[in-house]
Amino acid sequence: MTASPTNRPATEQELQDLVKEADLGGRDPRGMVARIILVVAVAWSAFQVWYASPLPFLLGVFILNDTEARAIHLGFSVFLAFTCYPAFKRSPRSYIPLFDWIFALAGAFAASYLFLLYRDLALRPGQPTWYDLVASGIGLLLLLEATRRSLGPPMVVVAAVFIAFTFTGPWMPDVIQHKGASLTKFLQHQWLTTEGVFGVALGVSAGFVFLFVLFGSLLEKAGGGNWMMQISVALLGHLRGGPAKVAVVSSALNGVVSGSSVSNVVSGGIFTIPMMKRTGLSGVKAGAIETASSVNGQIMPPVMGAAAFLMTEYVGLPYSDIVKHAFLPAVISYIALFYIVDLEAQMINAKPLERAVTRPRGEFWLRQLLGWSGTVAFICGLYYAVLGIQTLFGAAAPWLLFIGGIGLYLVSLWYAAKFPDLELDDASNPNIKIPEAWAVARTGLHFTLPIIVLLWCLMVEEMSPGLSAFWATASVMAIVVTQRPIIVAFRGSREIVAALKQGLADLVDGFNLGARNMIGIGIATATAGIIVGTVTLTGMGLMMTDFVEFLSGGNVMIMLFLTAFICLILGMGIPTTANYILVATLMAPVIVELGAQAGLAIPLIAVHMFVFYFGIMADVTPPVGLASFAAAAISGEDPIKTGLQGTIYSMRTAVLPFVFIFNPQLLLIDIGSTGEAILVVVISTVAILLFAAGTMGWFLTKSKLWESALLLLICFAMFRPGFFMDKLYDPYVQAPAAQVYDIATRLPEDGRLLLVVAGTTLEGEDVTKTISLPLAAPGEGRKRLADAGLTLARMGDKMQIGAIKFGSAAKRVGLEGGFTIEHVLLPAERPSKHLVYLPALALLSLIVLLQLRRRKLGQPAA
Repeated sequence: MTASPTNRPATEQELQDLVKEADLGGRDPRGMVARIILVVAVAWSAFQVWYASPLPFLLGVFILNDTEARAIHLGFSVFLAFTCYPAFKRSPRSYIPLFDWIFALAGAFAASYLFLLYRDLALRPGQPTWYDLVASGIGLLLLLEATRRSLGPPMVVVAAVFIAFTFTGPWMPDVIQHKGASLTKFLQHQWLTTEGVFGVALGVSAGFVFLFVLFGSLLEKAGGGNWMMQISVALLGHLRGGPAKVAVVSSALNGVVSGSSVSNVVSGGIFTIPMMKRTGLSGVKAGAIETASSVNGQIMPPVMGAAAFLMTEYVGLPYSDIVKHAFLPAVISYIALFYIVDLEAQMINAKPLERAVTRPRGEFWLRQLLGWSGTVAFICGLYYAVLGIQTLFGAAAPWLLFIGGIGLYLVSLWYAAKFPDLELDDASNPNIKIPEAWAVARTGLHFTLPIIVLLWCLMVEEMSPGLSAFWATASVMAIVVTQRPIIVAFRGSREIVAALKQGLADLVDGFNLGARNMIGIGIATATAGIIVGTVTLTGMGLMMTDFVEFLSGGNVMIMLFLTAFICLILGMGIPTTANYILVATLMAPVIVELGAQAGLAIPLIAVHMFVFYFGIMADVTPPVGLASFAAAAISGEDPIKTGLQGTIYSMRTAVLPFVFIFNPQLLLIDIGSTGEAILVVVISTVAILLFAAGTMGWFLTKSKLWESALLLLICFAMFRPGFFMDKLYDPYVQAPAAQVYDIATRLPEDGRLLLVVAGTTLEGEDVTKTISLPLAAPGEGRKRLADAGLTLARMGDKMQIGAIKFGSAAKRVGLEGGFTIEHVLLPAERPSKHLVYLPALALLSLIVLLQLRRRKLGQPAA
């Protein structure tokens, strides 16, 4: 994929084709065939909405268990993969060949086999018939072909390597040798159980990822994406380097709408990249800024990339906790990119865009103050009003809130109807002017309602991600259908029926786009299940610990760099979701285990966030970063240069995973008080800004080399204050293991219990390791440990670990039955590690004074 043969900017049609090839499938048939694909795609979306809703249980109709739903989900995915994605580049796009129809129908049947014959299979567990095995074999082969078409050959190669490993175990080197498996056992394990293809990953895709993707597609169809873009332009376009800052903020907002880096780049970049070039930025830097912004959209809560939803299953935390842990790194990463953009604007002395309405400075700031304070007051008032209604009216509250939501919706549409519909400006227009923020905001206030519903259900009510996504999707469905006819009615027009028909057409189109966007994710999670199935069938997880320990020598930093490298290499050929599943399955337990043996208690969420971040980074890094290619197509520049520049800008994101491995406070873990939380947020923000300044070679003015080095040292001290304090004082003191219940009782909610345990592994090796066990709700220590899956028996001064509950927090962090707790680690009484900030800030003040003096005198950096 190249930008173009002549390095010209791509046309809008070429960009749409690029997105179609990457996310939707390159086929574009006409007539009856197109209608069949549309009907199947809409049926898939309708099925997913039904499955996520409470309706099956309320009506007692078409109630499905998880396995049946996964089978139907994969059946739709495979059918649409063969009908929407051509076999080869030279294959026809305008019609579907006969063989593709055969593959689509056979693949859909094989994928749905667990649903169609569920009762028969349940009556003979572990006893597959010949036709079970034939269906399994055909299903696996067709799944791999669907993977090749929708995701490319690299994912197939990875899956094929793991399949080959299943059968060649006896001939492998000793460190990864196993007894192998028969073809019957392999097919049964991979296709007829939930250990392989139909495992956790596909379950997450079917359970709630689809609904979040559909939510984004419908919100975009309703006009929410355009509204967010225009809001960003209105708020930031008048600043220095405004268009680039628009790209940063709009991509953060667009992360709610789009889960695809390529789609995010194209939808925002087609407007922001030409504007950035007009302010003086080179095409390469403009494309790189859009790429770095758009890729980061997948780490921005509340709606993150699909892999974040998988994390809930792998880590065992509710999605609301995942959002909480992801929030600070995502925000400071965007703040740093915003600062980088400002530095670039300083370097070229970029001029801001002109406002459409120029007001006196006093009036301008008064309007800003009233606007922001009014927004905050409204949000606070709405929050407490909802809580008040729930408290006062109990079971009747949902109905009152429903009526109140409809009232707010109608009022916002009534107000929007007073003004012209919002149109996206032409970025190539040299006379483009920045509208006032309220002039844009008032036309789409109703777009915030589905987002409020989503956030309320996820974060306040703490509903499951699937149910939260259902209510948010239901609200945006209502907006898509009704906003046009209601606005038309408020304007006094008689075109209500035509507007209603257009709304229904938009709903169908949104359902179609949502399903088409999910083809790749559905296929990726199923194929990743082959890899997970191989790990569980062969015991590869245990082998990986020895293998990685051999490669790294047990050094945690080397392990982390190895993991990051694997993520980036795999990301060249497989999508983020599959990349996360593969590396999280193979490497995350290894990092936790070997880190524990090295005395470093790494929180499990930190390891999975590390893998998640570097899986996303692969969309930027050359030579195959798809987001960089999309941005280069818009700017007309070289995609490799764009990718390299984007990688430089993304270094501030790449450094964060290393930070929160060693300093979990960045993930808001081990925060003792509100004051400490504020301190961590402020210092982390300053640290990432200093990292950006150090790597860019520009702070208040162009930095000298030693100044950049000092800025990076100060950044390190702020991000990792414990590194210096640990050299002076021991961070922990040992408490007797017999006190573990009392210590667990005293720990706060979501506190971590640090245990030093010792025992003999299955391989006969004696190990001692440090474990960080998260404890949930406060209570009596014995119960809290039991809730975490840990039962203990006293043996003198030590405690022996009994059976570990499967799937529990204790199991996930690496505790094993039969091990003994040697002692419990408690924070030592020592000066606060935050005192390290004082000399760091003093050194920073010195650099600030030197650069201010040099800038005032107009002296260049030597």
